Amino acid sequence: MIVKRTDLTEKQNYTWVDCRNIDRDDIAVLTEEYMISSETLADIMDQDEQARIEKDDDRIIIICRLPSDEEDEDNPLVRTCTPLGIVLFQDTVVTITKEDSVVIEDLAKRRVRSCPVETKEGLVISILGRAALVYIRLLKYINRQKDLVEEQLQKSIMNYELIQLLQIQKSLVYFTTSLAGNEILLEKIQKTPFFRLNSEDEVEFLEDAITDNRQAIQMANIYSDILTGTMDAFASVISNNMNIIMKRLTVISLSINFPTFITGFFGMNIHIPGMDGRWAWLAVSIACTVVALVGSYIVSDRRNKLLLRADGSRKKHSPAEKKYLERKRQVLKGEEKD
Repeated sequence: MIVKRTDLTEKQNYTWVDCRNIDRDDIAVLTEEYMISSETLADIMDQDEQARIEKDDDRIIIICRLPSDEEDEDNPLVRTCTPLGIVLFQDTVVTITKEDSVVIEDLAKRRVRSCPVETKEGLVISILGRAALVYIRLLKYINRQKDLVEEQLQKSIMNYELIQLLQIQKSLVYFTTSLAGNEILLEKIQKTPFFRLNSEDEVEFLEDAITDNRQAIQMANIYSDILTGTMDAFASVISNNMNIIMKRLTVISLSINFPTFITGFFGMNIHIPGMDGRWAWLAVSIACTVVALVGSYIVSDRRNKLLLRADGSRKKHSPAEKKYLERKRQVLKGEEKD
């Protein structure tokens, strides 16, 4: 879909050609009418293309990376990024992306008021600045999704929640890589001689965009580091939960093997006192039941809860622990007095 926009602001001195969700007919129009080479269009359509800026004859070609609006049905927690191509002519700006983008949609519908879109250069930095803010918003959303998965993971013994965290980590990797490329692009725009800003407002907006992009990079790195530690910790939690289940099954199997041992012992050709008694097998059954109940109590959560306070500390402390706690209380009281 190709749309020409000339109503962004009253002082707009160029034509913005907005190309989103393009098909073969749109590619033909871009090639014939705007003389955009097929190599440039192929780079823009490449999902793995990195951000860059270059000058080609009478035009400037810029490729940046925006967060994608499309979600994978199989992996709903994975958020990817898509390249956006910006071609600057003398009085025309052509933006090309094979997907839709909330960044372009916000600018097209004039949802952002503080962006300097009066000039071509201002539109470019407005897109990059808005992209940084959208990245920050999506990173906060991803962090909330991570918290929800963590709540489900605490009682889990399966791998489904860990797979969800892995999908979130993929999104953070995509975001970190794209933001790093956009940061290099913003720095080149700030220094390149053939891309000159026209006012102090545009210079300040570019600096704000660089700051927001760096903030997004830091957030992505922090969330990624926290998520890595969380996945390692919860992998251990799942392993511990499985160990508890295996311990209970071991006790059950031992209680079942005990009667087998007794019957095998009584089945020998050796006379054992009491084996001919009326209540011999009843006594064996009671003993097996007692062993099973005692073993179940030892590995049960009820016993662990009885040994622990509500705050996680034990009800009974050893003399050394009591001495340490008393000394700690005295130190804290001394600090309060000071």
